[in-house]
Amino acid sequence: MNGRKMRFLMIGAGMSGILAAIKLREAGHDDVIVLEKADQLGGTWRDNRYPGLTCDVPAHAYTYSFAPNPEWSRFFAGADEIRAYFEKVARDHGILPLIRFNREVIDLSWEGGEWRAATGVGEDYVADVVIVASGPLHHPRMPDIEGLESFAGQAMHTARWDDSVALDGKRVGVIGCGSTGVQMVSALADRAARLVHFQRNPQWIMPVVDFAYTDAEREAFRNDPSLVDAIRYDPEYEGNVQRFTMGIIDPDSEAMHAIEELCRVNLEQSVADPVLREQLRPNYRAACKRLIYSPNYYERVQLPAVVVETGGIERIEPAGVRMKDGTLHELDVLALATGFDAQKFIRPTTVRGRDGLTLDEAWEDHASAYMAITIPDFPNMFFLNGPTSPVGNFSLIDVAERQWSFVAALIAELASGACDEISASAEAMAAYDTRRTAAAAGTIFASGCSSWYLDKNGVPMTWPWSYQAFADAMANPVLADMDCRVAARAAA
Repeated sequence: MNGRKMRFLMIGAGMSGILAAIKLREAGHDDVIVLEKADQLGGTWRDNRYPGLTCDVPAHAYTYSFAPNPEWSRFFAGADEIRAYFEKVARDHGILPLIRFNREVIDLSWEGGEWRAATGVGEDYVADVVIVASGPLHHPRMPDIEGLESFAGQAMHTARWDDSVALDGKRVGVIGCGSTGVQMVSALADRAARLVHFQRNPQWIMPVVDFAYTDAEREAFRNDPSLVDAIRYDPEYEGNVQRFTMGIIDPDSEAMHAIEELCRVNLEQSVADPVLREQLRPNYRAACKRLIYSPNYYERVQLPAVVVETGGIERIEPAGVRMKDGTLHELDVLALATGFDAQKFIRPTTVRGRDGLTLDEAWEDHASAYMAITIPDFPNMFFLNGPTSPVGNFSLIDVAERQWSFVAALIAELASGACDEISASAEAMAAYDTRRTAAAAGTIFASGCSSWYLDKNGVPMTWPWSYQAFADAMANPVLADMDCRVAARAAA
């Protein structure tokens, strides 16, 4: 590394924070600290431990490009394996000593040309650059259902799962039918004495095949890395990603119609009972919500112990869930698979930029960042997997790695002395947001359903162009769109 010596703070020791710390150390920066609010690393793979949890991206594609893993046990890896993978990568790259655990940042302020971070344990940190790697899915969203606190059994959000809770032979209710609800029901269908899946809006499900790797296959992966690359960069997988993103941005495209047909055929050929089949048929287009991938949900939901409940919930009672039609589902355990508040990102941390501007004020209308990376008047603060990043059924590790190329280019401007402070200009941010919101309104996400993709105005909070356009934008930052300032002390 040449030029200015800088101090770096990473907020969050999940996938993106680990990536940023590794990349900074590789670039020769030695003043790097990662502040993590929990007592372990892993982010969403630490917080979520519910039964049946897997990643819906093929395991060999859900790895850092610089850290292939020949040891994956399955095509779709489970949470424990993924968390262990991140721990190993952090250990192998010497990142663990950089992490300060149990250090939740409660206040982050730009003062005198540097960032000051105050933590909940009373420790303060100072940095020239902050990388916000908190991600959008770490604030559990509790359902607003009357009487929830009165439930006499054990109720918990799936992101706060208690591993000691007995499930075998119990009466279990699962509220929510996103990926979490679908995975839980699939895992518990033959374990619970009775399993009720409460679905306000059924989901379209894309069929996939999951399978275990044999010992011989893993040995072959160890001996020949090209076999791992053949899975990671499988032309069929990469083609599916491109077709999926094209379908998202053009709901009338052949790609989108093909996705819908696959989901429709999966439902109609998999569910024999016509009544149950119609219960499970969504009333919106496939991929309007995040598309669910499952190898066996339709099979599992037809087992004798499983009940699909699509009626409205009136309230929670000590004995269970009372429906609007008067039915009471008596339960021992209630799993709240109700997702996250995806609009918060780093909040509720108080973040103040130039002249005391708060992040809440900057995001009064909706959370956004220029190219998902930087915000005007919050200099030297960069997001990974931040607002308006691509979302969909593909690897967020790949998203973060591509975003790092953009962040690294901005850091290079600081290191060279071209800027002491850098962020998107107000003009570039406004133009990006106007162009993005107009494009997002035409995506499949805006075709008529409720989802966590939507902001309070009903506009998808996502990257609305092709994945290739995203890759190109990350590889070629437009530095003319940046507000690059040289501090008065440096100019003297």
